[in-house]
This record gives sequence, structure tokens and C-alpha cells, in this order.
Amino acid sequence: MDIKKYLDSTYLKTNSQAGLTESENEAVAKGFIQEAIDEKFKLIMIRPDRVALAKELIENADSKVLIGTVIDFPGGTSSVAGKLKEALVCIQNGADELDFVCNYEAFKAGNIDLVEYEILKGTQLGLDNNRIVKWIIEVAALNNAQIADLTALIRNVVVSNFKPEEFSSVFVKSSTGFYKTENDLPNGATVSAIAIMLENASPLPVKAAGGVRTYEEAKIMIDMGVLRIGTSGAKVIANGDKSSLEY
Repeated sequence: MDIKKYLDSTYLKTNSQAGLTESENEAVAKGFIQEAIDEKFKLIMIRPDRVALAKELIENADSKVLIGTVIDFPGGTSSVAGKLKEALVCIQNGADELDFVCNYEAFKAGNIDLVEYEILKGTQLGLDNNRIVKWIIEVAALNNAQIADLTALIRNVVVSNFKPEEFSSVFVKSSTGFYKTENDLPNGATVSAIAIMLENASPLPVKAAGGVRTYEEAKIMIDMGVLRIGTSGAKVIANGDKSSLEY
């Protein structure tokens, strides 16, 4: 199995989260971008303020690595207009894929109309600009029924409003990897959560993000039907080892 084609190499820490200065953290981000180029990963997932940097490095290397970024990360509670504005800037800066954090808190509160509207408008913006769109549902913040229902909601909005040939360009994604759980419970993709997502997302594809740290874990997810895996340990996983990183 060529596992590299499934791996979205990911670095999303802010300066404060990393405990680094701006220049130090930029150096780390550059290292991740260069690694993605050298290892020929599918994609480098980087924060919005690093998209232009990634574009420059990838173009200079004449590389085919795609650039992904996160929108309204990690909370997902910004207005729809705010999400769209941020996404448009990222598109203009060279992002190929947009991973929106779904307003799962609004969903949990029963504000279904808002969630449907942001999914519709965010997906429309991405597809109109020939971008891949992913909707992060934050499985650690949801119970199993909510995981099923929010995944199905995203599927239904996309299936009802877009063309069948576009369905493969809209993913349901498990996690930000930054959600704070109690009692050290998993905050990323789990086999049980992914199974629920796969059952309710089809015909949309699924991305597992956070918590996948070994080749074996990645292979389990892929064998289940996941098409993309987000991880900060992409090189380690590709080499068959275990990542010590938290995402």
C-alpha cells in the first residue's frame, strides 16, 4: 500500500501553543512543508497565515504537494460571513483544500438551520473555486447519535444541492485534534467514531484526523474506507514507526 497518498501532513500550532517565537514557529512550519515536498505526501495542512509561505516553497520546488488549510479553527463558532471571508483569502493565497470547522455547538443546541446554511455556503464557495472542502465535526465533542446525525446532515445538504460528480470533493472530517477532553479521553479519530461517520457519510468521503499515530492504525482506518488521514507524524507513519506527537 502506498500510504503516502492518504496522508495529509499537518502542522497547526500557533506560536503560543508551540511555546515558540514567531520566527521559531515559522521555521518549524517550513520544516513540515519541506518534509511534505521531500516525502511526496498528498498534502501539507497548514494554518491560514502560512498558506502563502507553503505556496512559495512548493512552487520553488516544482512540487505537486497540495496545500490545505483550516477555516474557523479550532472552535467553529464564527459567523457564516466570517468563515467565508477567511476561506476566500486562503483561496486567493493558494490553498487547494479548505477544512472548515463545522459549528457543532450550534448543532448541539438545535440551531440546525444555521449549520445547514454554513455547510451550503462554505461548500458552494469551495466548489465554485474548484477546491476540495472538508467539514470537521469534532467527534470528541459529540455522542454517537450526534456523530451520526451531524454526518448525515452534511451528507444531505451536499447531496440535495450539488451534482453527483462533486460529492467526492466534499469530505466529512472527524476532528481538529485541539479539542480538550476530560480524563484524557481521545480527542481525535477513533475506530468507533469513524465507523459511524462512514455509515452516515456515503456517498461523501471521510477523513480521519487526530490520534492516528502508527502505520497499523492508519491501515485500519484505510481498510475501513477512510480516504484521507490527518497527522503531524506523517513521515514516521510512512516509515512504519509510531509517532510521539499528539496529533
